[in-house]
Amino acid sequence: MRAVSRCFWLLTAILSLIWLPPVQAEMSGSLVQTFFNELDTLQADFHQEVRDSDNTVQQVSDGKVWIQRPGRFRWDYAAPYRQQLVSDGERLWSYDEDLEQVTVQPIGEVLSATPAMLLGGSQPIESIFTVESLPDDGNRQRALLKPKSDDSNITALLLDFTDRVISGIRAEDGFGNITTFTFSNLVRNRELDSALFRFEPPAGVDVVGEFD
Repeated sequence: MRAVSRCFWLLTAILSLIWLPPVQAEMSGSLVQTFFNELDTLQADFHQEVRDSDNTVQQVSDGKVWIQRPGRFRWDYAAPYRQQLVSDGERLWSYDEDLEQVTVQPIGEVLSATPAMLLGGSQPIESIFTVESLPDDGNRQRALLKPKSDDSNITALLLDFTDRVISGIRAEDGFGNITTFTFSNLVRNRELDSALFRFEPPAGVDVVGEFD
């Protein structure tokens, strides 16, 4: 199964972090609070690796990501398959170039698709996760997020920060699968072209879903 498809819910759960409201209480995870509160835009290269419960690599993917708060993001998968996930703030477009298929959904439906999407609401992060700062490892800082809801598909999110800038995300699900995102060439708060977050289905592709 394609990398985007098999961990789609996980990727959208992670992406929903860009909707996080400011944390209202002092907490050990203040690094998480500070980073996301100060984030307007982000662009980076990413490496994604999916391992099963036996620690066997199932998928390896590479590409680029752009985020513009609030609500806009784009993930371009270049290898091993060319795929795109694009949110214009109202709709989420998923385009598989090889299959010549586009799926479009209202972003509100995506954000409410799993309990993890509660992050898209008005609740502060500490009402969804317990947040724990872990001991520093050289110049790397780490924070562990565990959902308070037993219904969440995610059992833990481990966020890595290098010099207080996010450099990786390790996500575990209830089946023991682990998905790791490693970021490089990351740039924060640089003005991004709004065209990055507009998607027009290429001529001749199948479109699943409705759009104006």
